[in-house]
Amino acid sequence: MKKILLITTIFIGSLFTAVAQDEQAGNDNNRQEKIKALYVAYITQQLNLTEAEAQKFWPLHAQFESDIKTVKPDLPELEKQQVVLNIKKKYQENFNHILGANRCERFFKMDGEFKRKLLDRIRKQREQQRPKIRRGV
Repeated sequence: MKKILLITTIFIGSLFTAVAQDEQAGNDNNRQEKIKALYVAYITQQLNLTEAEAQKFWPLHAQFESDIKTVKPDLPELEKQQVVLNIKKKYQENFNHILGANRCERFFKMDGEFKRKLLDRIRKQREQQRPKIRRGV
């Protein structure tokens, strides 16, 4: 079990590095594919999906993501959040059938956690790339 966790951690770390390198190169399409692969690996590992569960879960998740992407970005913020919440509620029952209630709840938490970690990592890398301004010279 420890080996699997170590390998997964190394894999995730290397994908974060690959994402950062792709960002520098400006290869947006390749970067999105690597982020998607990282996301799938992270969620699969965090939820301990079996092969049978994964075969049911990921197509449903693709529909879920597609519905989330249809939310109009120009909506007022609270309306936008309400629409997203309604989509999550709509899919919750289907996810429950595949994952069970506890893992369904974990999925929604892990989804948000992944996005926060990714954004934090990108911000840190951008800060490191910026040239340091010398003061007092």
